[in-house]
Amino acid sequence: MALHIVNHPLVLHKLSIMRNKETSTMKFRELLQEISMLMGYEITRDFPLTYEDIETPLMPMKAPKIAGKKVVIVPILRAGLGMVDGLMKLMPSARIGHIGLYRDEETCLPQFYYYKMPSGKDRTVILTDPMLATGGSACDAILRLKKDGYTNIKMMCLVASPQGVDAVQTQHPDVDIYLASLDEDLNDKNYILPGLGDAGDRIFGTK
Repeated sequence: MALHIVNHPLVLHKLSIMRNKETSTMKFRELLQEISMLMGYEITRDFPLTYEDIETPLMPMKAPKIAGKKVVIVPILRAGLGMVDGLMKLMPSARIGHIGLYRDEETCLPQFYYYKMPSGKDRTVILTDPMLATGGSACDAILRLKKDGYTNIKMMCLVASPQGVDAVQTQHPDVDIYLASLDEDLNDKNYILPGLGDAGDRIFGTK
């Protein structure tokens, strides 16, 4: 599948404010929601439509509506939660799943601690995580979803490293990736450069 970089001027402007280390927790959280909503417009662009008969105040018509079951938004905990509200503003009836993963600070390998999904394996899944660094957590989360029977999965991140994108595309070539920015590299602690720091800490005001 494809890599999609949503480089709309509004997205880039808001992302630049988020990158600034002086940006407050409140502002960082607000901007993440706004960018998520803007990216949601792009990630839903290819959703199939159906038509139903309605009447406007002037005449009958066949009106387009999104076909199929409600989408599932699945944040990778904890940072992925920061992207849910923006998507929910676009799709208020979406279902919400959760995948709990954390990165072992010594091995940098992902560890599962929670998994909960709604019924209906034929739903489109939008997997959210602001950072796609090594790609380990994303690849494991996608694999867990596939083992559970989900086949239509889209990955939505704010910023990514080339290594993270390569990992997901190599292990899961059927998954579309949507980014606000493809950054330059990883440092020796596997943080994205230039990145925006630890997204979870900046969303929730923790250290």
